Amino acid sequence: MPKMKTNRAAAKRFKRTANGGFKSGNSFTSHRFHGKTKKQRRQLRGLSMMDKSNVKRYKKLLPLFK
Repeated sequence: MPKMKTNRAAAKRFKRTANGGFKSGNSFTSHRFHGKTKKQRRQLRGLSMMDKSNVKRYKKLLPLFK
């Protein structure tokens, strides 16, 4: 049986956590910060956990990353 291939686009955008969840960068962080509050800007820094409803789909895209 052939090897499972990893979706490289997904591998560059998402990181697998030890418990099987996924972390990703936040959207709305590239420009137009003058329309966002300081609290919004602060909370958009760093990574955030992916919603449970999407995890099953992304496990298929990233089979080799445990």
